[in-house]
Amino acid sequence: MPGIDECLLHAMRLPGVRGAALVDWTSGLALGTVGDAAGDDHETAAAETAELARMAAEHPTFAPSAGWPGEDPGKSPPVEDVVVTTRTCYHVLRFVETSFDSSVLLHLWLDREEGNLALARLRMRDLTERLVLE
Repeated sequence: MPGIDECLLHAMRLPGVRGAALVDWTSGLALGTVGDAAGDDHETAAAETAELARMAAEHPTFAPSAGWPGEDPGKSPPVEDVVVTTRTCYHVLRFVETSFDSSVLLHLWLDREEGNLALARLRMRDLTERLVLE
């Protein structure tokens, strides 16, 4: 089972990936980064990514407190993915499900012409399911 560095290196193998980061979305700290950073600064990108993630995870429109049938709100993140598209790239944020109260997400920055959004989402799901955080 991969740790942070191995997870990020696997993410960089996806077509069109420009950069990847594992971010604590409550504090805005980057737990690990690889490749380029949107805006050329990994720490700023992590903080801004965390702000977007908090907005999605805490807003009742996207993460209702009642949840869906069969969903355990205390165990899993309230949102699965957040996808932001621009004219030149995709930003995909995948919330990491853990055995403890997790506030971690994987952020991929993909070139829009070379990247495959569907493939990236599938691979991110696989990577985050196998990720070991200690």
